Amino acid sequence: MDICYARLNPNGEQAMRTDTAHRKWNETWQSEDGRRAWSQADPDVLACATSVISAGGADALDLGSGVGRHALALARMGFNVDALDGSEVGIAQLRKDAESERLSVRTHHGVMTELPFADASFDYLLAFNVIYHGDPAILAATIAEITRVLRPGGTLQLTMLSKRNVNYGVGEEIAPNTFVVKNATDDKIHPHFYCNAGELIALLPGFELKSLVDREQKPGHWHWHLVAEKL
Repeated sequence: MDICYARLNPNGEQAMRTDTAHRKWNETWQSEDGRRAWSQADPDVLACATSVISAGGADALDLGSGVGRHALALARMGFNVDALDGSEVGIAQLRKDAESERLSVRTHHGVMTELPFADASFDYLLAFNVIYHGDPAILAATIAEITRVLRPGGTLQLTMLSKRNVNYGVGEEIAPNTFVVKNATDDKIHPHFYCNAGELIALLPGFELKSLVDREQKPGHWHWHLVAEKL
């Protein structure tokens, strides 16, 4: 996810950027093999989205949509879908696939700390494996934007990196709970934020927790899967 967010060190000089993970995803999604690994919608997402639309929800935002595995699924379900990502390659592929299926998905190349939507625009906001790409300041700014664009009673579904994750504590800690693995060949060369359950709940004061599960997405890669309702 591309995040236009710069920090200054005590000398007033720009510190390490933490808005760079989209560069790796641009590389990944240029190949068919890279896209294939991110082509299937997650069952938890389908179940939650079904619950939302069954309750009358209509407007959905896929934040950090990538190549569109969830945005396309939401459109097929009947949602009015907006999809935003920092990867130009991901957004272009999503737009192409939506057109080929004749699905209406409004695509946006943008940043998660500055969402281009009016207040209270969405009934359902999905941020799957996205908002932990940055340091605590970026995370706080992103959550503030998520809170702003969700309607009261709206559903937030997101994932966050768990401290049980095999990569927690690996590399250089550039900010609290935020690590960069220099010379990594995957996206861990870019900043990643990790948290425990208490820390995650504390990040969402404007929400009522509905479910929270620490799930192993692949061996050793534990992620919090959270669903919450905006108060």
